Amino acid sequence: MDKVKPWLGEPKNTIAVLQKYGFVFQKKYGQNFLIDPHVLDKIVAAAGVGPDDFVVEIGPGIGTLTQYLAYAAREVCAVEIDRNLIPILSDTLSGYENVEIINEDILKVDLNRLALEKNGGRPVKVVANLPYYITTPIIMGLFENHVPVDSITVMVQKEVADRMQTGPGSKDYGALSLAVQYYADPYIVANVPPNCFMPRPKVGSAVIRLTRHETLPVKVDDEKLMFSIIRASFNQRRKTLANGLKNSDQLQFTKEEIEQAIQSCGWPPAIRGEALNLEEFAKLANTLSHLRDK
Repeated sequence: MDKVKPWLGEPKNTIAVLQKYGFVFQKKYGQNFLIDPHVLDKIVAAAGVGPDDFVVEIGPGIGTLTQYLAYAAREVCAVEIDRNLIPILSDTLSGYENVEIINEDILKVDLNRLALEKNGGRPVKVVANLPYYITTPIIMGLFENHVPVDSITVMVQKEVADRMQTGPGSKDYGALSLAVQYYADPYIVANVPPNCFMPRPKVGSAVIRLTRHETLPVKVDDEKLMFSIIRASFNQRRKTLANGLKNSDQLQFTKEEIEQAIQSCGWPPAIRGEALNLEEFAKLANTLSHLRDK
């Protein structure tokens, strides 16, 4: 069967589907549906989706982006939390035999098993127009659970996209920047204004592609410790690095050990966490773990 050309990107078609089903937007799910074919094409191109690919889409909504993905990919698994959308998706995706719809919270789906069953364990491509309130838990969950992911191409709040790709010295730099850059190479593909969505969000959005590193950019003995140090450093931005680490209930080091580690890294005592890059956080974590394991 020939695949149907995507048709839901046109605003009038989206409105017709919503009216047909009397759909009411759920604020708790942060629903904003894309209504711009150019942006939809751009997302599929940025994700590099081709006829051999198995794609996991998070939050398909009424199936707009799903149609574009299904048209380009070998197979799409669309995971939607809102059960009110399932009958709509069954309708809008009826012309695509290569789509499976799962009514579940993405944070509860075993994506490792899915990749094994549907893609022979090879890395999958994740694509999503993410609800802003849950962007970070979803992205970090995919990386931290070591799901075999080739890339994650997502629509997020512009501010969050900026935060993911920025470096030391910027006000947007923080724990999210370091966590994303540890696992992946972030690249902002396009900025997307509010008028490309229905309903219109109050803020600008951006499409960002996170291409997973084949080898991690830094060597760290204790990943968990490094991220505890990073979080502690940014929890109290105005404090020095030493004070931020001393005040953290996640770290079990004495004041002397912390000061000694900072000194042996060759940094001034008053250095702040926001001045350190990923490599330097890894160095500090390794120094502290050697002190702990002595």
